[in-house]
Amino acid sequence: MYIKKLIGTKCYLAPIDMGDAEQYAIWLNDMQVAEYLTTASSVISLESEMEILGSLSREHNYGIVDLQTDQLIGIIGLLATNHLHRTSELGIFIGARDYWSQGYGREAIALLLDYAFKKLNLHTILLRVYDFNQRAIACYEKTGFKKIGEIRDGFIRNLEYHNIVLMDILPTDFYEANPQFK
Repeated sequence: MYIKKLIGTKCYLAPIDMGDAEQYAIWLNDMQVAEYLTTASSVISLESEMEILGSLSREHNYGIVDLQTDQLIGIIGLLATNHLHRTSELGIFIGARDYWSQGYGREAIALLLDYAFKKLNLHTILLRVYDFNQRAIACYEKTGFKKIGEIRDGFIRNLEYHNIVLMDILPTDFYEANPQFK
């Protein structure tokens, strides 16, 4: 059973459960999932994933859980939060491939952004995404993120260079694209 922190219509965000380390390790070693993450070139053991989750659990990082089934489907969080400048960086992945392209990621992002703007008083949220991850880019744009630049040839995967797309969102962008949260 997960603790419901932020609740949507499809999913909810729950504090990280260390008992899920094995599931995260399985996802992070699944090359179809890892293809879109920096972990594709890493070996993620159960022990290393437990260390990573221990660190993440002390910040604003959450499991993404299906509201109807209470099944863990991914993780989302805020990294490198700077409260002085009111900035942070968003990270997310849906590890349960059956949930891809069904709106769970978008809802999880919206739940976390609303919380970040209203409760954490953040102002600018940044993210980085590989240019070949068009599904994610479309999701981010629907949520209100704007492309602010690219790191050209900043990433090599499958013997090809790719750009890292930089995107950010301000509260005005978010609430304009998501009026239901006003």
